[in-house]
Amino acid sequence: MPASVQPYFFLSYAHTPRFGAGGPDPDMWVERLYRDLCSHVMALTDLPAGAEAGFMDREIRSGEGWSERLGAALATCRVFVPLFSPRYFASEMCGKEWFAFAQRAIHQGAVSNRPAEAIVPALWVPVPPSQLPGPAERLQFNHNTFGERYVTDGLYGLIKLRGYAEQYERAVYELAKRIVRVAETVRLTPVRPVDYRVVPSAFGPAGNHTGGPARSLHVTVAAASRHDLPDGRSPEYYGDSALEWNPYHPVSQRPVAYVAEELVKNLNYQTSMGSFDDEAGHFDSKQPPTRPEILIVDRWAVEDPDRRQRLAAFDQESRPWINVVVPWNRYDHQSRAKENELARRLEETLPVKMSQGRAACRAAANGVANMETLGQILPQVVEAAAQQYLRHAQVYLPAGTQSERPRLLGPMGMDGPPVPPPAPFPPDTYGGHNDGNDSNDTDRGDAE
Repeated sequence: MPASVQPYFFLSYAHTPRFGAGGPDPDMWVERLYRDLCSHVMALTDLPAGAEAGFMDREIRSGEGWSERLGAALATCRVFVPLFSPRYFASEMCGKEWFAFAQRAIHQGAVSNRPAEAIVPALWVPVPPSQLPGPAERLQFNHNTFGERYVTDGLYGLIKLRGYAEQYERAVYELAKRIVRVAETVRLTPVRPVDYRVVPSAFGPAGNHTGGPARSLHVTVAAASRHDLPDGRSPEYYGDSALEWNPYHPVSQRPVAYVAEELVKNLNYQTSMGSFDDEAGHFDSKQPPTRPEILIVDRWAVEDPDRRQRLAAFDQESRPWINVVVPWNRYDHQSRAKENELARRLEETLPVKMSQGRAACRAAANGVANMETLGQILPQVVEAAAQQYLRHAQVYLPAGTQSERPRLLGPMGMDGPPVPPPAPFPPDTYGGHNDGNDSNDTDRGDAE
């Protein structure tokens, strides 16, 4: 896709498999919806003839360079339009598209300090609220304005059932108007395309997209407030608490904890946040973990002797389900002048945490240079923490479950070999082995 092409909206949907070879393409109804939306958007805007009113990912999935073109469309489109259906939320590909767009909107929201809500969902098939993953459930969107039949039957029902042509036209026209209004209000800025192949799914790991209790993750910030800064440190990066630390000021208008929280929520987690100063002393490595955690650390925090001592004590406790992220703004002149000294002191304070885990975790602990890189590396750090949590969490057996491992009976009633134990956690979705250590990885340095 040429850099000059900026589709007005991106239609994201899940493929419906054909019934038998040579049968009709069930996605032809989605194509009709796409053409109708493009027609309405062209009529409602001043887009010139030949402009890209929309983009539908189905057009390129089988061709060369589809990942690059898909990434380019997600990086430049103004509005993201997911077609809700049970199949949609079971699709890893759709979850990747959602997260890639959400990451871009979160970045712009941090820069402008205004919500960049540019996702306009459409009901292809109605989905019960209990089956919606967190990112979809949190959308503030009123489907009732598109018509009663639209809510009960979805666009698929309206387009397939005889007698509902008028309701279909109304729903599509209202959807097009909503797309145009959001595009003109939010004005999402194009960004550099991400590598779609390594983007995580916004709906969680494969096989765990919907249903069941929501996953949880805790974010802790180790930073000073403006009231207890080291001598000579500028207060412009700090607020009244550690949670208000904004290392990427002035590019970002939002504290890094809240940017991280939004990113984590779009990985289908429920999040909680706290200050390391308030929580220090409450850690107990002898107890099994209750959730994975991310510790966001300001290198300047080690300038305070008491905080440095508590961080060092924390580092000596074995908690591999807690990963460290160190935001670092090279355009902060004070930080840049003391970079080597502060980096060395932090490594001396947290030698275990700074060197544990996979390459992405070590890169995050050695300095994340900007918000764009934070959005790319944080999902990998979160997934590594989640896998370590699953490895170390306490297992609760159902009532009546035998504690002895079952054995298969071999021929003639003799005992066969024992059943192999199940995998401790899902396969590593970011490539490579998943032993949690990656001892052969050696790359270090600022992530950027």
